[in-house]
Amino acid sequence: MGERTGKLPYILAVINAVIIGLSFLLVKLTLQYAAPLDTLTYRFAAAFCIMIIPIAAGFVKLNYRGKPLHLLLLLATFYPVGYFMLQTYGLQFATSAEGGIISAFTPVATLVLASIFLGETTTPLQKLCILLSTAGVSFIFVMKGSSIDLSQTSGIVLLVAACIVFAGYSVLARVVTRHFTVAEISCFMVGAAFVSLLLYSLSVHSFSGTLPAFVSPLTNATFVACILCLGAVQLVTALLANYILSRIEASKMSAFANLSTVVSIASGAFFLQETVTWYHLLGSFLIIAGVIGSNVALSRRRSATYRKQLESQA
Repeated sequence: MGERTGKLPYILAVINAVIIGLSFLLVKLTLQYAAPLDTLTYRFAAAFCIMIIPIAAGFVKLNYRGKPLHLLLLLATFYPVGYFMLQTYGLQFATSAEGGIISAFTPVATLVLASIFLGETTTPLQKLCILLSTAGVSFIFVMKGSSIDLSQTSGIVLLVAACIVFAGYSVLARVVTRHFTVAEISCFMVGAAFVSLLLYSLSVHSFSGTLPAFVSPLTNATFVACILCLGAVQLVTALLANYILSRIEASKMSAFANLSTVVSIASGAFFLQETVTWYHLLGSFLIIAGVIGSNVALSRRRSATYRKQLESQA
């Protein structure tokens, strides 16, 4: 499939990062009422319910007949099921700051996997800019007094696995989008996550005798409102991510991933009056510079390729 060189995928990649960054506010609010795993389950339950409406109304057509469902199942196993499960359990044995530092290396992991399995190529400048963006995220967390505690081995291993799994999703999605529409991929992913997480949460609460704790947050109107918003966000970001990956290379999309950190810092300062320090600003500058630099390098590369094509035709 030829690469489409329009600007829309890149604009949507920025919008996607902004939405994800803003969603951290809603996640913080929901965690006041429910455990992380329960919140995640309700989040995908809401996304699934929202998704069913246009499908039932006939506005969205799905057709999985005769298509390689094993690829779609593998994709959903990577993300969201595998990624969120690994991340959730990883954060039980490691700090959220450690999770932030490790997740910042997801674009690097994506770059490596895309090069190995898809043959995607990037210039040295693009690689440098992606590393610059990753360094910006890591710098913010390190300056906050955070570091990676290697004694918490199990948590670190799970978080690194989550990073690799998400990178694997980004790479595999490039293949899956050749066989399925964006809607088919997104609906299958959300549905698989909803069923898997619901069964797992019910099993955990049943064995521990805490089913009332699982249900009780639904009596809180604020929690329900936040979960519905998160469900809509989950569905929208799934659609955007799959669309973007159907149009541009995985390594190029990965450059935008760390922008969500900048958005979460800005939204936390604006809405929650969280303190923004000099290292937040410097780290954000590094992230933005890395994203802009990688795309400037991409534009120059395309211009050079286009000039060579014109010269060969002359």
